[in-house]
Amino acid sequence: MKTIDQRTPDSQYQRLLRDILEKGERSNSQQGVDTISLIAPAPIRFKLENGFPIINERNMAPKESDRLPVTVWQQAIGEICAFANGVRTQKGLEEFGCHWWSSWVTEEKCKKRGLETGDLGPGSYGAAFHDFPTAEGKPYNQFQNIIEQIKEFPHLKTHFITPWIPQYIIRGTGKQQKVVVCPCHGWIHFRVLDNKLTLHMFQRSGDVPVGVPSNMVQYAALLMMVAQVTNTIPYEFIHSFSDAHIFVDQIPAVETMLAREARPFATMKIDTSVKNFFDFRKDHFTLEDYNPHPGIKGIPVAI
Repeated sequence: MKTIDQRTPDSQYQRLLRDILEKGERSNSQQGVDTISLIAPAPIRFKLENGFPIINERNMAPKESDRLPVTVWQQAIGEICAFANGVRTQKGLEEFGCHWWSSWVTEEKCKKRGLETGDLGPGSYGAAFHDFPTAEGKPYNQFQNIIEQIKEFPHLKTHFITPWIPQYIIRGTGKQQKVVVCPCHGWIHFRVLDNKLTLHMFQRSGDVPVGVPSNMVQYAALLMMVAQVTNTIPYEFIHSFSDAHIFVDQIPAVETMLAREARPFATMKIDTSVKNFFDFRKDHFTLEDYNPHPGIKGIPVAI
């Protein structure tokens, strides 16, 4: 990464928020709060030499508390590490340092899907990434195989991972969804050019004020992890969307973020001693040079 004084302030996140407000369409949602949605906005692109894409428009690293001694950005990295290792329960996620799934895995919500309380379901991220069902009956570990393929055939354009197991997600008469939340992100295309690794992540549905900043953190961290174990250079993270939206009760917080000046991105360091991808944890990352605007308390989250 460039030194902090050489980095260019990045306003792409603000541009995305502004585009949704100015060009999006208002519609109702299953959560009961209207959204303003923009279909297929321009992607946001982050070359890691210009810093790590953790937003400065609000603080993603609030002070630790006795109740939850882990920051938002650490939870985001803990979540992607857990999913890559096949975790699909609230207990398992908490062991990786991610605590924000409790509202979606209640007894009521899980029972509706025929699941045990605390289970995200066989159609969830961890199941898809680590234990994808196959015709042969043996679960398929997507990350393990893609990492092996990158090492052996780095030039291929087929380094692709999906979070979508359709038979567990479809709804309708005679069908039962077997996941508490249909995967919103995680369609991942890795590309190696001149030994530089790019990660392009497509997101089907993005809550841009609340969820997307965490997605930016976890997939940029994922790029660093995969680059380290494949001996490539972590070059660029590209984030594309289908339905990028703002819930209408989030608009005051969005307006606050839009009024703030853009600042250079922070530095993220990774523990270079980790050689096995599945050994990575949130504690292998260290955030430095982070200078965000103050946090915004109470941004509504649709459940």
